[in-house]
Amino acid sequence: MRSLLLCLFVSLCFNACGYKADKILQDLEIKLPERGLCAHRGAMNTHPENTLSAFKEAIRCGAHMIEFDVYLTKDKRLVVIHDNSVNRTTNGKGKVSDLTFEEIRALDAGSWKSAQFKGEKIPTLKETLAVMPINIWLNVHLKGGEELGMKTAGVIAEQSRLHQAFLACGTLAAKGAKATVPEIKICNMNRQGGSKDYVMATLKMKADFIQLCGKVSPLFSGYTKKLKKNGVGINYFGTDSPELLRTLFELGVEFPLVNKIGDSMKVAIEVGIEPNQPVFRM
Repeated sequence: MRSLLLCLFVSLCFNACGYKADKILQDLEIKLPERGLCAHRGAMNTHPENTLSAFKEAIRCGAHMIEFDVYLTKDKRLVVIHDNSVNRTTNGKGKVSDLTFEEIRALDAGSWKSAQFKGEKIPTLKETLAVMPINIWLNVHLKGGEELGMKTAGVIAEQSRLHQAFLACGTLAAKGAKATVPEIKICNMNRQGGSKDYVMATLKMKADFIQLCGKVSPLFSGYTKKLKKNGVGINYFGTDSPELLRTLFELGVEFPLVNKIGDSMKVAIEVGIEPNQPVFRM
């Protein structure tokens, strides 16, 4: 009953207050996960990646963060797809930037994975945000520059997701995003790796998140302590190895990106991380 009342109150706050909703969520003490698993493109091993069905399955599995990719269509609509073309994950052909939203929307983005997903569509950013709980991290990977950053930041603010979303992007996209919404969170995607230089550059730019990758070494422990001290969230791309996941958590990495969210959740539970219990905006 308490959860239902909270959802109802949050719903009223969103409808009545618009941009103030993020502040209201803070006042309500909506807790975001401190560590856990990031579902890479949703539950991409069992569902068609970057689709609403993949995101819903990741949420059902208890994901603590969900990563997805955003592109601009020819007519400047924000769609969620990983590749710069539709060739691999739909029944169509062509670059996303050369196709209109109407053309992209007509494609089947599910049958390539399995017949049960026939008719799945490439979702818009707004549709993707609409299915997400309000107590999960949203790792929004931008596949573009300044204009994409501006438009994406605007939608995230408009949809009252500033408290939970961050943009994983390069310098130009971050510049556009910050110019539009100064308080938008940024994950430094420049000079990615597992090096001291990447860590120090992230601290210097005062990014909100970092995404380590590559060879995991004992040095990660020192990096994670410094990053946490400065309030930087720590992601790692990426693995489904149970042994490596355990090592990453031991070294202080907070959110490893995984493709097999269902299987990997068993490892999270083993190390004391419970599946996220989603709270939705009604």
